[in-house]
Amino acid sequence: MPPAIPIEALPKHLPTPLFCMSHLVAHPKRSVIFSLAVAFVALAYHPPQGFSQQSTEQGHSHMHTNRLISETSPYLLQHAHNPVDWYPWGEEAFAKAKEENKPIFLSVGYSTCYWCHVMEKESFEDPDVAKVINEHFIAIKVDREERPDIDEQYMLATQLLTSRGGWPNSVWLTPDGDPWMAGTYFPKQRFIVVLEQLQNFWVNRRDDVNRQAESIVRAIEQAGNPSVTETVELSLEMVEQATDEFLSQFDDVHGGFGGAPKFPPHGTLSFLMQRYRTTENPKILQAVTRTLDAMWLGGFHDHIGGGFHRYSTDRKWLLPHFEKMLYDNAQLMDAYAEAYALTQKPRYREAVADIYRWVNREMTSPEGGFYSAIDSGEVGKEGESLIWSTEQLEKPLNQEDADLFAEVYQFSNEGNFREEASGERIGKNIPYRVQSLDEIAQQYGEDPKDFRRRMHAIRDALLEERLHWPQPHKDDKILTSWNGLMIKSLAKAGRLLDEPAYLQSAKKAADFLVKAMMTDEGVMRSFRNAQAKQPGFLDDHVFLAAGLSELAKATGEDDYLFQAKRLIDHLRNEFEDAEEGGFFQTGKTHQELLVRSKFLGSGGNLPNANGIAAELMFELSEEFNDPALRRSAVKTLNAFAVAIDRQAHTNEDLLKAIETWVIPTLDAKPTADDRRLIVRGSPVTMEARVASSDQTESAQAKSNRLVVTVKIDPGFHLYGEADDKRSSDAPVLVRPVRLTAKPGPAIRIQSIVMPAATKKNDSVLGKELAIYSGTLEIEIPFSIEPVAAGSAESIQLELQFQACDDMRCLQPQTLSGTLRIDIQ
Repeated sequence: MPPAIPIEALPKHLPTPLFCMSHLVAHPKRSVIFSLAVAFVALAYHPPQGFSQQSTEQGHSHMHTNRLISETSPYLLQHAHNPVDWYPWGEEAFAKAKEENKPIFLSVGYSTCYWCHVMEKESFEDPDVAKVINEHFIAIKVDREERPDIDEQYMLATQLLTSRGGWPNSVWLTPDGDPWMAGTYFPKQRFIVVLEQLQNFWVNRRDDVNRQAESIVRAIEQAGNPSVTETVELSLEMVEQATDEFLSQFDDVHGGFGGAPKFPPHGTLSFLMQRYRTTENPKILQAVTRTLDAMWLGGFHDHIGGGFHRYSTDRKWLLPHFEKMLYDNAQLMDAYAEAYALTQKPRYREAVADIYRWVNREMTSPEGGFYSAIDSGEVGKEGESLIWSTEQLEKPLNQEDADLFAEVYQFSNEGNFREEASGERIGKNIPYRVQSLDEIAQQYGEDPKDFRRRMHAIRDALLEERLHWPQPHKDDKILTSWNGLMIKSLAKAGRLLDEPAYLQSAKKAADFLVKAMMTDEGVMRSFRNAQAKQPGFLDDHVFLAAGLSELAKATGEDDYLFQAKRLIDHLRNEFEDAEEGGFFQTGKTHQELLVRSKFLGSGGNLPNANGIAAELMFELSEEFNDPALRRSAVKTLNAFAVAIDRQAHTNEDLLKAIETWVIPTLDAKPTADDRRLIVRGSPVTMEARVASSDQTESAQAKSNRLVVTVKIDPGFHLYGEADDKRSSDAPVLVRPVRLTAKPGPAIRIQSIVMPAATKKNDSVLGKELAIYSGTLEIEIPFSIEPVAAGSAESIQLELQFQACDDMRCLQPQTLSGTLRIDIQ
């Protein structure tokens, strides 16, 4: 996660609500920011310049215990012995605030948040700060990962008031929960001044406080439920514009999109890989592979322990912010598995295995679920457990191996690592490479396989040594939504890479979640210490359902598919906006906050839950022959059409659903200059065009040919008809590919001849089968009867097929479209 301040440390495409926040910030005279807020920001809002060594040495005191001691959240428990009289979020705290007529100080963070730790050490463990808070405020502490609904709404208040965001998020509320002032991190002495000044505002300028609170609440309500009069049609143009936008932001030198800091661009990579399957545009593949390669080689990747860090503080993917988040690594596993399926490059398969080793070793609970995150380190010691001096290499390694590793991974005696806060070298190194191991082996004149084995043995020895060092804090709560992402990625990687261990890990996690977290009322959010708590949100239901659906594809076990359908049915009953379409972030039974919204939940580096829901409903509609699911999916996409049109980032999954499921159903008509039809139905694209042998004659006199090109995604194949259709050679229950053409009244089709298929021996059936893979072209000669020039005719095409890979077969599909033919 990004540090609290400065704002430059946040991603460029910070998930801000559409139509509201950016407008207010850009037009301060028309915003909700009063002179009160301006004075406050001038007084209190300064970026941290590091922290005092004294603050890092205070340690935790157990002289105090507050109400957080009864919670299960690791973040809340970290503050259970603060002298601050913390309350968890709940009615007790708000009742106390109303009874004593005190404002609420709300502090939101998470257990692996570095600047949250800094503020705790400096302020919340300090008795002087605690005295001011306890005397004048009711203090509430919230774990943003357990309560994303609270986090999103009050983070928006902070953005509105300061044009900044980050964690820890510090918000002052009325006893009714309305925000009236906010900031993020405050150094100790400035924080005391801020607290005293806000107490003075509360006592002496209550009318201003109330007016500001009312205005902020109105702004949040507008952001959560924007009033939009325009309409936008779902179209291929939306997808193409997003593609152009992402490619324009591509850093062709260092990989990634935009400048520093660089977060792993999960949604962009996933979208672009789907686009490459459709278009085969080499620029798209270059952007994807350059980014994946740069992340894999850089210090952003943990070359010794496996997995990837939270983000890179520089453009080169060299110096990371050292947290490791489950949801980042889940999505990166998906990306590298998909890239391997596209390119068959061994390094992408190795990247998937690298993430799996880390997850299996450090992030898997005894029950099979996956832990949430690993901290970046103690205050003042960020990354200490991950960086090395050249001398430290010599303890687990002989001199020759130590020198080799130092050379390959760019170590130096003065160190390549600079502290994020000070920018100074401290004689330590973060491992990174500038070339692949195979390229380095070539330079050394060694066999690549032997060299790789040697480097892996060195890595294992260094890891064993590193694990004896003091380890950073691990957040061991199990979140349903993040687990759903990891289950999906493991199942997909297991299927694409034919790795049974990945599938077994996914199955164990899925079985645990179904048993421990699913109820008749949906799914729970969080699990820790044998206790499931908090009704799940939109992303919990959607991401787990997507994981179960992918697991069903990979294993052929229908029970996982039925469980996914059960979750989606609950989602439609409890979360769907029946009038406008789309899904709210909270269900009908969740606590009412400032606003119930569909638009506040696409933040951070998580997939867009509404987009995943739409894709999943399309799939399940076909699996269960349920048209209502398809209608809900289309309605969801239409509900977000304006948002998609205005901002491609954070809406990539919605764009993927449009391209895969909506565009093929539109009446795709070619122009007179480019008479083409393109219809996509993953994993197959059908293109059709009219080709004439003589371009000088009229259309009626030409020898016309309709050329239908069927492109099959890598890893998949279609089945042809058996030579003897009455024989048993055709695969049982698998539909062979068939093309039919229905011409208009003036068009005469002569024949449709399928190209020859490749013969392949099926070891299971013990028979030779006819298959198609790659690209096949089908030519259909036709003639046109005399008609008036300038008129138009058409040919309706229908392609029936069932796509299979080496492990399973998808459901039968039909692609159809109408090709218009202009008569000259």
